[in-house]
Amino acid sequence: MPVSPEHQALFEQLAETVRDQGGQAAVFISQAIEGGDDAVVAQFAADRAREYGEFAERCDGLLAEIAKERSREKFTFAELEEIEADLEKLTAWLAKIEARDFFPDVKRQAARDKLGLCRSAQQAFAEDVYAREGLGEPDAEIP
Repeated sequence: MPVSPEHQALFEQLAETVRDQGGQAAVFISQAIEGGDDAVVAQFAADRAREYGEFAERCDGLLAEIAKERSREKFTFAELEEIEADLEKLTAWLAKIEARDFFPDVKRQAARDKLGLCRSAQQAFAEDVYAREGLGEPDAEIP
């Protein structure tokens, strides 16, 4: 993992846990020789690309679900709660992916943009639900 205060704290905590259980542990900082960094970065990029790809597919699924319910005119609070729950899961998942994305590229921003589309679609759906119920505007957006 790239050197950072967070990673150092994590590895020190892991080493302490090992020592507390009677083991021995040491934490090292290493440096790749002859282009080894390129291979590591490429592997991290490939791993995150797969995750961002799956994330995009799930976002597309949520957008399709919202479109389906909109076409059915199923503007209910139960449906809105389901959409909000799915959006919360996607938001949390993206945060986890980004925490592992040590070498961000355009895929990170594309995922953020896709989540933004989901938020916009959820917000528009919420506005329709509230309007159908005669309640005006929804109070808050999903973070």
